Amino acid sequence: CGGSISDSSGVLQSPNYPGSYPNDADCVWEIQVENNFRVTLTFRDIVMQSGTCQHDYVEVYDGPLHSSPLLGRFCSGSFPTYVSSSNMMSVRFHSDSRYSFRGFQAHYSSIPAGHNTTIQCLPDYMHVVVSRDYLQSQGYSAQRVILNDSRCRPTVTSQEVVFNIPYNSCGTIQEENNDTINYSNTIRVASSGYIIKRKKNIDIHVSCKMLRKSWQQVMYAAEDTVDVNEYQFGRYNMNITFYDSPAFLRQVRSSPYYIDLNQNLYLQACLHNSDPNLKVVVDTCVASPDPHDFNTLAYYLVKNGCPRDSSYATFYSPSSHFARFKFNAFEFMSRHPSVYLKCQMLVCRLGDYSSHCYQTCSTRAKRDTSSAEEKVEVVVGPLQLQEERAPSGNTR
Repeated sequence: CGGSISDSSGVLQSPNYPGSYPNDADCVWEIQVENNFRVTLTFRDIVMQSGTCQHDYVEVYDGPLHSSPLLGRFCSGSFPTYVSSSNMMSVRFHSDSRYSFRGFQAHYSSIPAGHNTTIQCLPDYMHVVVSRDYLQSQGYSAQRVILNDSRCRPTVTSQEVVFNIPYNSCGTIQEENNDTINYSNTIRVASSGYIIKRKKNIDIHVSCKMLRKSWQQVMYAAEDTVDVNEYQFGRYNMNITFYDSPAFLRQVRSSPYYIDLNQNLYLQACLHNSDPNLKVVVDTCVASPDPHDFNTLAYYLVKNGCPRDSSYATFYSPSSHFARFKFNAFEFMSRHPSVYLKCQMLVCRLGDYSSHCYQTCSTRAKRDTSSAEEKVEVVVGPLQLQEERAPSGNTR
C-alpha cells in the first residue's frame, strides 16, 4: 500500500476498503501535483478503532512525511478537508495488531495557488520569477530588485523579473539542517529613498532544500510583506546507463538491451547537479520481470549496501557524481522474457564520513540515516537474452 502519486486528482483508501483493513499496516502516500498548484484532500468515510487514535489512525502532512508539519491525526468523527501550502502532501495510514475495521476513503485534487512570486529548483540553479504587477501594486520598481550579490542581475521583461540563481555562486549559501541539504539566497526589493524612506525594503528569502527523494523549494519574505510564501517540490535528476565494457567509454543505446547468460553488465549512475560537494553511491538494486512490481518476483543484486549476488562489484569513478558497478547476467533472466532493474541511490555530502555513503556493509546496517543523505530510485531496462530476439534483429 502507499506510494508516489502524480495525477491531478484521484482517490485514496485503506487496504481492502470497504472490507476490513489488515493488521500491522503502515502505508504512506506522497501526492505531488504540478508546480504552483496546491493539494486539497477531503475524507468521505472513516471507520476505525476510536478513542485517542494511538492504535489505528490516519495522519496528513503538509509536504514530505519526515520533514513537514502535521496537519492532523484522526481515527473517527467528522470528515475533514485539508489544503497543502505547496504542491505536495503526504498521507499516512497506520494500524496495530488488534482490531480491524472498514478504514477510510478520501478524494484529492489540485487547485491553482495564484502566486505573485514562484520558484522552481532545477538541477543547476533556482529559477525565481517575481511579478512586476505585484511589485507595482506595492509601490516598488522592477529596476530595484537585486540579489545579495549585486553582480548577478535578473532578466526584466514587460511582466516579470526573472532570476536564475546558481547553487554554487551569486552568494548562495550551503548548509545542512536536520535531514536536508539547503541552498539559500536573498532577493532584495529596495526602497527608492536614499535619506528619507517611505517604505521598508522587502527581503525575499529563497531556498532549495534537498529532501528524501525530492527537492523542496521554499520562499518567504521578511517582516510584514504578504502573499509571497511558497513551497514547491520536485525530483532529483539522476539516470543510469549501461556501458559495453569496464572502460566505461561506449554507452549501450539499444532498447531492449540483448545480452547473453553469464555476460558481465556494466552500469553507471550519474547525478546531474552543479554542487560539486555531493557524492552518489549504490544502495539497493533489485531485478523484476515487471517494471511496476519489484516485490512479487524479485532478485536482489545489492541491498542496503550489502551485495546479495556474488558477481556484483563496484568500480572507481572519476567524479563523486558517478557510481559505477557491474553484475553478471544471472539465471533469473532465463525464466522471463524481459527483466528490469530498480536501483536506489544514496546522495550524501562529500566528506561526510558519518553518512551511509562512507560506511561498509556491516556498519551501514547499524546506523540511522545521516542528517544529510537522500535516496533516489531509478528504473532501467528491459534486458532480454539473445535467444528471445527475433532472427532478423541487428546484433548489438
